[in-house]
Amino acid sequence: MTKPFTYSISSIRFDENYQPADSTRLTTNFANLARGASRQENLRKTLTMINNRFNALAHWDNPHADRYSVEVDIISADLDVEGNGNTFPVIETLQTTIIDHKENTRIDGMIGNSFSSYVRDYDFSVVLPAHFAQNPECPPPEDFGDLHGKLFQHLLNSDAYHARFNKQPVICLSVSTSKTYYRTGNQHPVLGTEYRQDGGSLNKGSLTDEYFFKMGLSVRYFMPEGSAAPLAFYFAGDLLSDYTDLELISAISTMETFQKIYRPEIYNANAAAAQVYQPSLNYQDYSLTQIVYDREERSQLAVTQGRFTQEAFIQPYQAILEEWATNYPVQTPALKQTAAKRQAA
Repeated sequence: MTKPFTYSISSIRFDENYQPADSTRLTTNFANLARGASRQENLRKTLTMINNRFNALAHWDNPHADRYSVEVDIISADLDVEGNGNTFPVIETLQTTIIDHKENTRIDGMIGNSFSSYVRDYDFSVVLPAHFAQNPECPPPEDFGDLHGKLFQHLLNSDAYHARFNKQPVICLSVSTSKTYYRTGNQHPVLGTEYRQDGGSLNKGSLTDEYFFKMGLSVRYFMPEGSAAPLAFYFAGDLLSDYTDLELISAISTMETFQKIYRPEIYNANAAAAQVYQPSLNYQDYSLTQIVYDREERSQLAVTQGRFTQEAFIQPYQAILEEWATNYPVQTPALKQTAAKRQAA
């Protein structure tokens, strides 16, 4: 018997032969592409887009824009709640590895990138709709996302994580369509132009921002050179000094590719974001990739997967999870800072 509340971490290569594992959320961007008659072509074209974007950004000593290629691995963390060998797939992220063909070397890329969580499906597709059905004018419950945030922090502090990774993850997502973003004068050589959201206050973040704050992650918004819109980078520590240029480029090239596929109205728009930018999925001036994707099916599956989480994880372990979360301390500076700012407000 293992100790309770322990993680096991596994990986699977995301390539043109990728087949989603049975435990993988089907709404996950990488899994969604690997379904249907076009699956292999989808995967091949996605990887080509990632490699081309990487070489465009890592242009120094790269005259033919072919020096690098990117390998992508799907990292899955399974949680054993009771220590009896029964596990639940709580979190999936991506890890990139950079192949330098000039030097014939392999370089660690970013861990994080995409973020997949059944518990997040439960929170957003089960808990939140039920709350708003009874309290349409009220904000989300005060403890919304608490369990998920502590599970994420617990994973990052686990022996299983530290045995495999030596840096904190950076999650790269789309900006929120409910917020306005303002270009600043800050310019990073890789991340590009920084934007701030609605004045930059942590207290006015989007619901996704607030959810990630409970995971101990801060957020900054950057629009890399050649991009159509800023990306949201969620991180613990210092985004600008904790990671190499190539690590940052691996995150940009991977996640901007997925966003071009899933949100072309924003990330494959034919005009770049202005100084004051309001993202919208109603934009008409954009280009489609040659990759097949069913966005409506993805949103429907989120509800199905949220209910699955309720039945297979939340309800069977509810008493244990509640007691554990009550006793698990807030450990990350970002979360402490957010809580302090809210209290001051």
